[in-house]
Order: sequence, then C-alpha cells, then structure tokens
Amino acid sequence: MVLDVAAAGRLADALMPHAQLKLTPGIDQNDTPALNQAGISTCNLVRFTYSPVLGALVQKLGGWVRYFPSAMAAIVRALWAWEDTNAVQHLAVGTQNLPSTTSAQLSIITGGANAIITPTQEITSNIGPAASTTSGSATVIITDTANQNISSFDTVYIETHISIGGLILYGLYQCSAISATTYSITATNVLGQPNPATSTSTSAAVASFQTASGSAGVVVTLNNHGYVDGSTYPILVSTTVGGVTLYGNYLVESVGGANTFTIVATQQATSTAAASINHGHVYFVYSIGTGPPIAGAGYGGGGYGLGGYGTGTTYTPPVGTAISANDWVLDNWGEVLLACPINGSQFQPIYTYDPVQGGPQAAIIPQAPSVNDGFFVAMPQRQIIAWGSTQTGIQDPLLINWCDVNNYNSWVALVTNQAGSYRIPKGSRIVGGLQGPQQGLIWTDIDVWSMQYIGEPFVYSFNEIGTGCGLIARKACASLNGVVYWMGPSQFFSLSSSGVQPIACTVWDVVFQNLDQHNLTKIRVAVNALFGEVAWYFPTLTSGGEVAMYVKYNTYFEAWDYGVLGRSAWVDQSVLGPPIGADPASLYIYQHETSPDADGQPLLASFQSGYAAISDGDWKTFVDEVWPDMKFGYFGGEQNATVQLTFYVADFPGATPQMFGPYSITQATTYFNPRFRGRLVSIEISNTDTGSWWRIGGMRYRGMPDGRY
Repeated sequence: MVLDVAAAGRLADALMPHAQLKLTPGIDQNDTPALNQAGISTCNLVRFTYSPVLGALVQKLGGWVRYFPSAMAAIVRALWAWEDTNAVQHLAVGTQNLPSTTSAQLSIITGGANAIITPTQEITSNIGPAASTTSGSATVIITDTANQNISSFDTVYIETHISIGGLILYGLYQCSAISATTYSITATNVLGQPNPATSTSTSAAVASFQTASGSAGVVVTLNNHGYVDGSTYPILVSTTVGGVTLYGNYLVESVGGANTFTIVATQQATSTAAASINHGHVYFVYSIGTGPPIAGAGYGGGGYGLGGYGTGTTYTPPVGTAISANDWVLDNWGEVLLACPINGSQFQPIYTYDPVQGGPQAAIIPQAPSVNDGFFVAMPQRQIIAWGSTQTGIQDPLLINWCDVNNYNSWVALVTNQAGSYRIPKGSRIVGGLQGPQQGLIWTDIDVWSMQYIGEPFVYSFNEIGTGCGLIARKACASLNGVVYWMGPSQFFSLSSSGVQPIACTVWDVVFQNLDQHNLTKIRVAVNALFGEVAWYFPTLTSGGEVAMYVKYNTYFEAWDYGVLGRSAWVDQSVLGPPIGADPASLYIYQHETSPDADGQPLLASFQSGYAAISDGDWKTFVDEVWPDMKFGYFGGEQNATVQLTFYVADFPGATPQMFGPYSITQATTYFNPRFRGRLVSIEISNTDTGSWWRIGGMRYRGMPDGRY
C-alpha cells in the first residue's frame, strides 16, 4: 500500500476547518468564565476601539510620562488646569498633609516651575478679649499680644463671640494694621453693612454659661446679644460646664433680656456651675494674606494699604503655619484660582490666588462662608456655589450658599444682588456637586437635585430629579459629551435627556465586592474625552486604604473594563493637553496618552477570554494551528511589539486548566502550532516589552473533533 501524503494532508485540512475568534466587546466579571463563552473575563490596562466587523477591538492602553520631573511632597488629592489672561497655562496641585506633619501643600506648576502657595494661619486661644470701640463708629480696634505684626492683607476668624460697645464680634473680618500688637476690623450687621458701636468702650467680654443640676437648660450671658426666641446660637469652641459639653448650633429657647438667653443642651447637667467659653479666652484664627513685599516699611501714618504703613517700627510680616488638608476642591474664576481645603474642621474657607498678580500664597475670601465641604463655579452667570456650607459658623451638611453674579466678595442675599442660599430638604448630607450641561447638579447620599438658574428674585430653582441614586464620594461624578456619570453606593448612574438611568455594570463584583468602605472619600472619577471613557479609581480591601484599582466605562460601546492602577487626582484633556493624573505610590504627576510605556517601564497590558466550548456535546477538540492577526504598532510607526499568547485548556469549568504557552508573537509570526486538546479553552494575550503597542484583530485557529469524553 502506497501512502499518498499529499492526499492525507488535503483530508486533514478538510476535517480541520479554520474558525475565527470573535470576542464580545467589554469585560464581564459577573458571569462565570464558562458562561462568558464569547467574552473577556479579566483584563488590565486595555481599552476598546471601534470595529465595523466585530463591534470593538481590544488594544493596549495609552501610556504616560512625567508631567513634572520631581515627585510631590505628599499624595496629590486635587489637580486643576487653566489658562490666565496672558495665555499662560497653569496646573494647580493640592496635596494631603505631608508625612509626619499636619500641613498640606497647595502649589501651581507653570512653565516647568512649581510655586508653593499654601495658605498659612496663626491661632490665638490663650489671651483675654482686648478690644475698644468708639460710639458711632464701626471700626473696632483689637489688641493681640500673642500673634504680632498682623497685616492689612490678613483676615481674622473670631470663633468666640465678643461683646464690646453694644456690638457682637463673631466670624471673618479683614484686618487693617495699626501697630505690632493692634489692628482694626469693621463690625458688620446681618446684611453685611457697617454696624456702628452704640458706646465708647474698652470692656470686651466673651459669653459665659450657667447650668442647674438636673436641667438641660443653660443660661448664656452675652451683653447686647441680639438673639430672639427660636434663633440659633452657635458655639464653635467646645466648653464643658456642669458636666455638659457645649459645641454646635443651639436653639434659643427663651430670651431673658438684652444680656441673657437660654439654650437647651443635649443632656442634663450633673451639677450647678458657671464657666466662660474657652475659659474666658478669645479664639482667633488668622489667615495670613498675600500682597507685595514691604521692604523696610513700618507702622505709622502716611501709609500703605488699609491700615497704613509708614516710617516707624520695622514691620516683620507674619509667616504662619501651612494649613491642614486631606483633600482640596479646586476651580478657577477667570484667571484666579479658587481653592477650598477639606480637613474635617469647622474652618474650611475658600481661598483665591491670582497668578498674574503673584504673591507668596493664596488668600482667603473674608466674605465667603467660613466652612464648606466643596464648591463649583456656575455658568454662564458665574457664581461660586458652595455646599455643605454655613450661616452660623457651624457646618450645615445640607446647606448651599452662593455669591452674587460676577462678585465672589458678596455673599449676603439682598434685593440688589443675586447672592443666596438653599437647604436641601432630604438626605443627611450633600456629598458633591458640579456644573452640568444647562444646570448645576447637587448630590446627597440618597438622591440628586437639579439647580436651574431662573434669575431674580429666587435666582435658582431646585428640583429632585432622581431618588435612590446618591453619590458615593465628593469626586465620583463627572460630565462627558453632555451626559453626567457618577458612582453611587452600590451602582453606577447617568443623567441625560432621558433622565437618571442606572448603568448595567458587567464588572460589578470587581468594584463593590472589593471596595474599601472606610476610604470612600479617596475615590476619583477620571474622564478621558479623547477616547470617550469615564473611569473611577478606588481603594480596595487589600490596598491599605489608598486607591489602587480602576473600573472604566467606554461610553461609545457601553463596555466596561478594569485594571490595577492608582490615581489619586485627575484632570481631563485641557489647555495643558492630554489627561493628567497623580500617582499615590510614586508621588509623581503623569501626563497620559503620551507614550506606549508607563514612565519608561513596561506597560503590562493583558486580557483573558472566558472559556469557549470548542465543540458542542462531549466531544473534545484538537487545535494544532493558530493564525495570529494583530496590529503590532502605531499607524505609520515601527511594528515592533512582542505579544504573549497563552491557552488555558480544561474539560470542566471547575477543573484546574492546563497551560499551553506563552507563545511569543511578532509581526513576523504567520502561524504557530500549540497542539492541545480539550473541551474548554481560554485565551490570554499580554505583553512585557517597552516601546510598543498592539491591537488584536480577527485571530483564527484550526481544530477537529478528537474523541468523546
């Protein structure tokens, strides 16, 4: 018998047809690998691009390079890009507290230089109140021997009510320098207008409290207090008297006269006692301002600035201590940077910095609320919208305040302006907000509200547009192409012309079963408008409290993917070019989509398909030949990628698969022979090289039945 080799080959080819590997766009981690037969089950650092044949193709994610050559001093929590009126581009960088300190850092990167502009402050809490008034004048002179050389650029936050000359001093005031130990402020009324003293006095006093054993009532003595029944009395400096600790907002139950009123504590007193707030001491928080240097100047007449500097005693500007922050909210008002530190205290004001005017540091807006949990700039009428704000000094987690149109120095609502406030009536707190398409959006922990500009007299209308769709974290919402996307406590949502809609998430398990619930505030949304992607970086149960993974939604294909990568701050495509992100591990700031590599190191992109059943029923299949079909480089560039292809073969879904490979594939690889048999097969594609990029195409394989199990 003569063997016809050619005929045998033709018979084998006939029995072993080639089939194309077709993968469903998107990653599906909710299904088991055996159920996800035509899809992808796991991945890292990949994305999808359009294909009219297969819907979408998998490719390697774009890499990154350092935007700034040096590491930041601490983990960056906020980034903001903008351009000033001189067409100079800037990147604001806000860090959390530096290691082993209680001070954060705010800086601006411009032209390759990083200028630190962190606001600073000084605190006086251990001296008695010393002030003087003149009858008929709103000017009050304050004496502070503990913190000297307060300048006309500084502001003072008085946290302990001071009674003097018929006035009550409390809140934020602009300082006006007089001498090394004295400065003046202007007393104002509830409308923000100058409030003249009714008498000339040097007898300043703080509030005192009287408790009665077994009673929750506390009698407050504060001369010329001005409170009425039902009004709110705030206590910002915690004071214990008669076994009762007083702190927060208290309802005025009854007024005993011009100098006394009664509040109700949250518990009954254990003894009859009396004590002054803060042991009779004032509590001043000075925010050190910014201005041109004053070389060789002194205090006196003839002067400079509001209080005047002239010849006399040499002036030494106060330095102050950098403020604390574990996060920042940043925006810009034209060329001016706006910044709000988030530090968990009752003093989270809004600061400004003008890069054109310059100066050593950001300065406070003294007219703005003293505590806010965030803000955004509303358009087109341009107003600062501050949420989690205050009207008493104690933070109200559901309160929204906004300034006048085009004037962030005006926050008191008058018939002559468009400043105002509104309290969201539902939920326990406002979590976040942003300026969306055609309207502002405010999220609580349980719902989302629209904030529509309607002009005077109400300025804004508020409407609940979604329930059960609250925001999980302050920076978990973003807008892309007219649609708003956000991450809720257990689901993702979008808001478009169709209203609020949940987004079906095929990688739900990866996120919500692995989410560190103790560090939700670190979640960061990351829009990449270049590819129509919205990602969320989040901390996992094993990442030590820091962001370490991402989940990404392609809005064009409605496809999800995920991977291991940490970004603690992000800014989308901007005047500075492609997106910029901050790495919490290396402390570097990177510009993305600028390299095939990860800051000069291999970008380890990979994905693995679900288990495909090679043939139906109990038949095993023998696969002896695979034709790779890929792009191995950028269009017009070097086709130099080396890709690893690995097969995982099993007979049952729960069996330990047998691995074949990895096989190294390049553009020169026409085919290779893995020679494996089984009923289920999963394919993994990955790379470990540098300087390369790849995209999978229509890969084909040759197989034939190879016996029943």
